[in-house]
Amino acid sequence: MTFFWQCMRGAGLSVSLLALAACGGFDGDLRGLGDGFDTSDAARSATASRPAPDERGLINYPSYQVAIARRGDTVSDIASRVGVSPLELASYNGIEDGVPLRAGETLVLPTPAAPGAGTSTGVDVAAVAGAAIERAGGSSGGVQTTALSPAGSGASEPQRHRVMPGETAFSIARLYGVTPRALAEWNGLGPDFELREGQVLIIPVAVQTAPAAPVTTTQPGAGSVAPEPPSAAEPLPVAEKPAAPAPAPAPPKMAEQKTSQSELLMPVSGKIIRAFQKDKNNGIDIGVAAGTPVKAAEAGTVAAISRDTNGILAVVIRHPGDLLTVYFGVEDETVSKDDKVKRGQVIGKVRKASPSFLHFEVRRGFEPLDPVPFLN
Repeated sequence: MTFFWQCMRGAGLSVSLLALAACGGFDGDLRGLGDGFDTSDAARSATASRPAPDERGLINYPSYQVAIARRGDTVSDIASRVGVSPLELASYNGIEDGVPLRAGETLVLPTPAAPGAGTSTGVDVAAVAGAAIERAGGSSGGVQTTALSPAGSGASEPQRHRVMPGETAFSIARLYGVTPRALAEWNGLGPDFELREGQVLIIPVAVQTAPAAPVTTTQPGAGSVAPEPPSAAEPLPVAEKPAAPAPAPAPPKMAEQKTSQSELLMPVSGKIIRAFQKDKNNGIDIGVAAGTPVKAAEAGTVAAISRDTNGILAVVIRHPGDLLTVYFGVEDETVSKDDKVKRGQVIGKVRKASPSFLHFEVRRGFEPLDPVPFLN
């Protein structure tokens, strides 16, 4: 009878484990079971959340891009939105074009997305402004730069893994030391964790945690020793007179402060139609009529003049204090590289576009800053 109940308990455990697996919340690796559950491996494999995509559904990493599907999307829908070939996108990710995708499912782009595809302005200003600033760094005097963190919320670039025959979400998760649930969340897998041969997965990035401070212990009876009380036979030390307080520093003369906040001139007079959002819109877009003169926000030196593949112009001006201003969407420029410009000097006109606007950036080295607090 004892043997019978042992078998029944074993069968019940198997049924429970199968039920958990069907719910998608169970890792098939049972090596952690033994003398109780051990959560140390789970803590070591903790992963960050997947970065949020931009308005086109793109997550940009240093060497590749990932498109996030919306509900009801097909490969063609995503390809049209980001400006890549639907056939190449489908082939690269091991999927047929007409198959409906799950909301949140990821597709890795075989080639960079087309600049500005699907956006309201139709222009990828970050790429052109970044290239112009890089050219500025090669000029005399140089530009002090700060390395930008990779995509999203400071996470490092995830590895990519192409699914081979016989592989499962559990085997791939174990290979990279992450949980199947994290792998599913980063790639938009279904509740059954099903994979397709040739699918490209992005591997979740581990959470970067600070090392714990060392813990010191004291043996029983070995506590701190009480200090010896002062002897009544010896005189107490003479207290020193406190030093006189230092005079308060004189208030700074505002006339001597250069290129600080609230001291840049608005390059054009218009309404801000797109606000600053770091890593998505690294400046502000100012709606203004085509042909409006564009003025230098502060005195400085023209560090670079660059055009993108569509001939759209970007002007970069270097100012004191390692500050740069970027003017994108200019035509009929009136300045050249290395020219000295004055505050308010006209450097060109707003180009014709629909809608017409000027994209304006303020950067400290490569680091983009919100221009609004700098403008007066």
